[in-house]
This record gives sequence, structure tokens and C-alpha cells, in this order.
Amino acid sequence: MTTGTGTGASGLTWAQLRDLKCAELEGAADGWGKASNRADAGRDRIEKQLLNGLRETQQGAAADAAVGRLRQLSRNLQYVYTECGLVRTTLNSLAHEMKAQQRLLREALEDAEALRFTVHPDGSVTYPEAGEGLIDGKPLAGGTASVRTAPGLLQPSGLVAPNPNTAKAQDIADRVAKAVRTAAEVDWRFARILRKLKAEEGLKVPDRTWTDAAGDAAAVRDAAGGYLKSAIPHDASPAARRLWWAGLTDEQREEYLAVYPDQIGNLDGIPALVRDTANRDNLQLLIGKLEGQGGERAETQLAGLREIDRQLQAGKQPPMYLLGIGDEGNGRAIVSYGNPDTARNVSAYVPGLNTSLDADFAKNDLKRARDTAIGAKEMDPSSSSASIVWLGYDAPQTSGGDPMGSFDVMGETNARAGASAYNSFMAGVSATNQHGDPHVTAIGHSYGSLTVGLAAQERGGIPGADDVVLVGSPGTGAHSADELGVGKQHVFVGAAENDPVTKLPNSREASGLGTGVAGGASTGFVLGLGAGPLGAIVGGAAGGIAGGAAGYAAQDAQSEESDVWFGTDPAHRDFGANRFAVSDGPQLLERGHSPTEAHSNYFDPAKDQRSADNIARIVAGKSGEIERERPR
Repeated sequence: MTTGTGTGASGLTWAQLRDLKCAELEGAADGWGKASNRADAGRDRIEKQLLNGLRETQQGAAADAAVGRLRQLSRNLQYVYTECGLVRTTLNSLAHEMKAQQRLLREALEDAEALRFTVHPDGSVTYPEAGEGLIDGKPLAGGTASVRTAPGLLQPSGLVAPNPNTAKAQDIADRVAKAVRTAAEVDWRFARILRKLKAEEGLKVPDRTWTDAAGDAAAVRDAAGGYLKSAIPHDASPAARRLWWAGLTDEQREEYLAVYPDQIGNLDGIPALVRDTANRDNLQLLIGKLEGQGGERAETQLAGLREIDRQLQAGKQPPMYLLGIGDEGNGRAIVSYGNPDTARNVSAYVPGLNTSLDADFAKNDLKRARDTAIGAKEMDPSSSSASIVWLGYDAPQTSGGDPMGSFDVMGETNARAGASAYNSFMAGVSATNQHGDPHVTAIGHSYGSLTVGLAAQERGGIPGADDVVLVGSPGTGAHSADELGVGKQHVFVGAAENDPVTKLPNSREASGLGTGVAGGASTGFVLGLGAGPLGAIVGGAAGGIAGGAAGYAAQDAQSEESDVWFGTDPAHRDFGANRFAVSDGPQLLERGHSPTEAHSNYFDPAKDQRSADNIARIVAGKSGEIERERPR
């Protein structure tokens, strides 16, 4: 076999591809990896040692200035970590794809050598005489198979080229050409990505730099899909994912964290510390991505992301762990106060109607989880606890210009999708928790109680759940607490007297009300016409009120007292749960209060100490000490 140095149309020859030392690319990748790791170690030391030490020992303007400079340095190191990690993975992925083409080329060359063919510098293949002529019986002449512009489309015909070596030579020429052509495309694609991975000059990393970094990460993800992403076990169980992660080398983990923080950070079954690390990096990439988009949705989510980032940087106790973050749908965020892998008591709260990734969620819903974590620790100082707020689904929206939002909240579609996702998350908590038998509490508020209720009714129930807490619930889709998988003695309900959501009419009553209003208004309008336009308006209004009342009463008479929109009222005696004491809350139209304030106070010790304490007792495994209230 003859080697060559000729150049194809792409500038790359098969000899160059054959002799390419991919180990040198991998060595360069290791160097960038070491730089990335050093930046990560520096950032970690700043966050866990220097900043905490300053906060605990120093006060005043000088200390505040030092904290600001350290935070800027930490942000810079985070950027270095991300970008160097992207370069490492780009080089490793380039080597991975080049080795694949080298293997294909080598196989073609080995076949040529075995057949005693000659591969020329330009990729053409000369083959010897073989076979016998049909007329004279002499060996058929050899020849040369040239590189075709479209390999594999036209197979040689035995009538035109009867030498049996012809087709074999053409196949080898095509395989050589395809390997070289593909390698050239790979080289061009990765060269373009590497040219983009160039930081701005200067010592600061402004927000626009993270926008560029988000684009860099997306480009590297696309290029490295076959190298890394295809191996992520998205379809595996959380327990299997935990084993997958445990089986990776340190270098493999570092690459996944650098290139796919969004995938690893949101993968149930991955340890909490790893998810937190990945999501803190992904948080910055998301901020950069959304800053480059503009628009109301992006600005809304940016406000939520920035507030979460602010709280993470503040370093308050209990420590925050970012277990999930994303911009899909109405946004995703999972935050834990306390490490759920090491905590003895773990709770996971699902928010409800109108919850989305925005500033309100980042301030108020996160506070609910934090208040619960603090309360549980007060109830049992000897046990560790982790309190989670789980926004892992699209809660229905009745604001923000969504004309279908009001219809979403009337149905179970969002809750059913959320129930499956919630159960996957809870299975992940069970897989990674280091206690043999942690005490786990599932908490649902408002429409989130329907999500939790449906999750509990899925086959196998909520993984690991010992207790279920429902507050401000319009129903769970169940008719009895026994249907929630933990036994009715472990289902707890809080329902404020002035919370209108816990007293929603059932679907039949609502239908009767709507039909009655429409019919009564129409009749009243017609009858009032005799008194002129004003009479028609007054008659329509009066008829609507009377008709609505009559329609509601007719359907109410045929309904059970305990029926609410989504099944049986969890606070009713027919449901069979344990109702705990809560404050009545402000009345619906009480001056100085929002119309539905009683629906929002359950977790807040400043507004409803009784409810907050009872929830904390249940989370701490001390449900026998709750203050009880008679069911409805």
C-alpha cells in the first residue's frame, strides 16, 4: 500500500488524518481542565471561607467593600471556570470525533492492504487483474477506482466492469474519501467554536459577558452531543442515575458540570451538592441568555433569577441549595433550605395558582420554605432538616394576559403533569438521602395541593413520603384521605375560615350558577324592556342574580355537603384527614387586606403562628403534638 501527502478539496489528506495525534488534543484539554478546576477551587474558597469569615467577624464600610470585591472576584473565577471547561470539552469532543474518522480510515486502509490494493495520495485506489474473461478466459485487467463526488450512490455494474476487484476498490476509495471529508467538516466546525471562546479583555465580567458565555455553552453543547450528552441517562430511574454519576471519573464529572449544568442540575437522582453546583453555574448562564432576549417574559423571569441569585450570594442560614432552575414554560426553580441528602426530616412544598418564576416567587414562596425549615428546627433541635419549595411544573395562571389561564385552573391537566414530575423529584430525594429511613413530608398549597394529591394517587404513591400536608386546598381529586397512599392518620389539612379557595363550589353548583345567571339575565332583560332601556338593564341584572341563586340552589340540593371543585373537601369530616388549627385570616373584603389574604398566610409565623407551628411540627416528625381543629 502506498501512502501519500496529496491534498483533497478540503485541504486535508488521508495521510494527515491517519497521522493526527489525538492524544495531543486530549492533553491540551487536560490543561484547560486544570485551569478550570483551579478557578473553581478559588471560587469555592472565596464563597465558603473568606466571605463567611468576613461576615462573621467584620462590620463597617471597609468590610462591605471587601465583600464586594470578593464577590466580583468570585464571579470572575466562575466565568473562568465555565469558559475553560468549555474549551476542555471542545478539544475532547474534537478528539473524540477525529478518532472515529481515523478508525474508519484505518479500516479502509487495512482492507486495501489485505487485498494488495494501492491507495494513492489523492485517495484513488489501484487494483490488480483478477477473474476470467468470458471469451478468452484470460485474467481481467486491473485498473484504478477514483474518488466520486457522491460516494455510495452508484454501484459498479458487472456488465461494464466485470473485474471482481473493481467494486471492492471503489468501496475503499469512497470510504477513504468520506472519512477525510467528514474529518474536514469536524475540524472546521470545532475551529469556529474555539475562535468564539475568547474572553473580553479586562478584569471584570459584566452581564453582557455572561450573555456571550450562554451562547458559547449552547454551541459547545451542540458540538459535543455525541461525546457527552448521549450518555446522560435521562430515561433511567433516579436510583440508576445516582449509580451512573457515582461510576463516572472525576474528569468526566467535571466535563458534564462545565458543559451541561442545566442537564445535571435538573436530573433527579444526582446528589444535592452536585445539583447545587451545576445550577449556580446554570443560573448565571440563564441570566445571560435572558438578558440577550428582551421581552416581558424574559424580564419577568430575570427578576426572579436575580432575586434567587441575590439570596444565594447573601449566605444566610439555613444554607440554600439550588436543586433546579430553568426557563421552560412559566419557569422552573427548586430551592432547599438545608441539605436534603443529609437531613433527617425533609419536606417538599408545591405552590399553586399564579406561581411562576418571578420576583414574587423568589421572595414569598422561598420564604415559606425557609420559615418551615426554621420552624422544624425549633420543634426538634436535635434533628437536621431540609425544607424545599418545588416549582417543577406550570401552575395555572389567571393573570399576565393568558386568556386560557382561567380554564387551566378549572382542570387537572397542569396538576397531572406536575404530579409525575414531583414524584420523579421525590424519588431522587429518596435515592440520594443518606439516612436509612428519613422522615419525608409532601406539602401542597392551593392548586399545588391538587398536584400533590394526584401524585399521591399515582401507582406507588409519592416516593418516600410519610406524611401529606394540604393547606388552602380546593380538593385533591380524591374522595378520601385513604386514597393518598400514606394512611388517613398521616394526612393533615389546614383550612382558614376566611379562605375562599377551600370553599369553592363543585362543578355542578358552578354550572347551575352560570346557567341560572345567563337564563335569569335574559328573562329579566326582556321583561324590563317595557320600561325602556334602563328597565332592561335593571331587569337583566336582577334576573341574573335571582337566576344564579336559583340555579346554584338547585344543584346544591343534589350535591354532597363535602363536595368541592376537585373531589371532596379535605377539611371535611367525610374526607377523614386530620385537620389542624389555623387562624381565620382577614375576611374577604376586610379593609386594609387583600381579598384572598387568608389564602396566603399558612406558612408565615408573623401572620398565622398557629398554622406555621403546626406545619413545622408535622415536618419535624412530631405530628402528635399538633393543635387540632374539628373537621367541617
